[in-house]
Amino acid sequence: MNQHVPVADGDTLAKRNSVVLACAQALGGSSPPIVISLGGIVGAQLVADKAFATVPVSLMQLGIAFGVIPAAMLMRRLGRRNAYLLGALIGAAAASIAAAGTSARLFWLFCLGTFMCGLYGAFVQSYRFAAADTATDSFRPRAIAWVMMGGIAAGVIGPQAVYWTRDLTPDAPFAASFLAQGCFALIAMLVILQLRAPPVAPVPQSGGRPLSEIMRQPRFIASVTAGLVTYGLMSFLMTAAPLAMIGCGHSVGDAALGIQWHVLAMFAPSFYTGRLIARFGKAQVTIAGLLLTAIAAIVGLSGLSVTHFWVALILLGIGWNFGFIGATALVTDCYRPEERVKVQAANDFLVFGSVAIASFSSGGLLHAGGWDSVNWLVFPPVVVAMALVAWQGLGRRAVAA
Repeated sequence: MNQHVPVADGDTLAKRNSVVLACAQALGGSSPPIVISLGGIVGAQLVADKAFATVPVSLMQLGIAFGVIPAAMLMRRLGRRNAYLLGALIGAAAASIAAAGTSARLFWLFCLGTFMCGLYGAFVQSYRFAAADTATDSFRPRAIAWVMMGGIAAGVIGPQAVYWTRDLTPDAPFAASFLAQGCFALIAMLVILQLRAPPVAPVPQSGGRPLSEIMRQPRFIASVTAGLVTYGLMSFLMTAAPLAMIGCGHSVGDAALGIQWHVLAMFAPSFYTGRLIARFGKAQVTIAGLLLTAIAAIVGLSGLSVTHFWVALILLGIGWNFGFIGATALVTDCYRPEERVKVQAANDFLVFGSVAIASFSSGGLLHAGGWDSVNWLVFPPVVVAMALVAWQGLGRRAVAA
């Protein structure tokens, strides 16, 4: 049932919930780095055709896309906290299944586990919206950024779990890393119990405008396009990077550390992103993120050393932070309070659907055309997204004037 909480003065409740959700993000957010670091490597060990090696990582992204709408329905019915507890339980089960697939050398079972990791990720991804629910308009971008700061710890926890546990089960390489991932999900449940979320649906479910009307708004189209391009391209490059590094003769440790630096870069700027949005505007920060994504691709095209890969992944992470937090903040301007759950679910379905497509295509393109081909495809969608966001930003300034 929903947790009825008295309204706090100012943003006291929002700040408390943001801290709780940041801690939950640190634990739940460690799951994707583990799957991304190891999914392609384990997949290559379990399947004969290496073109399918990244399928486990892609299925995690697909699981997020498939999970966002059911997760939103559960949040509406059970409340944020109870739904998040169920999500963490799914995460623990998913990690156990992935470990079993690794131990039994069954590709399909390993893929089932990573898909379920994505279902868990669908709940984790909505933590940022939960923080925004109780925040004032002025604090909302910072509340989102606070939650994303939890990813800084996740960026250390996930890759370091891989580093320290990868050899604990010699007969089943990396199975222990997935068991560690399940432990993090169980610990996250204890953290989520501290959440004091108000009811998600304080008005009748039928309230608000039809979703189709909201989605036809030019500003919604621009916001979602920016989000899916930012996240999709990040996934596109990140999925291919570990395998590309191994293909260039670099070690598994180098690849895992590259993902660690990447995830840290994804979340470390969150200390400042909210303030940057308040100072320069949501559209401007979003455009900066898209531009950094393009620069990451340029670095990727410049060389194949460990340094080139790591710098590209770091720039890609910072670009994702600016672009995705900016796009999320833009989406919050597109709906009324009674419309928030269905709009948030629609946004995440579109974003993570594109992420899944990007991830699936990444492995095949890397196998067929190499790392350069992956990087060259970054530029067209970046240009389109930047143009849409800039157009909407200029239009809104003109109306305000």
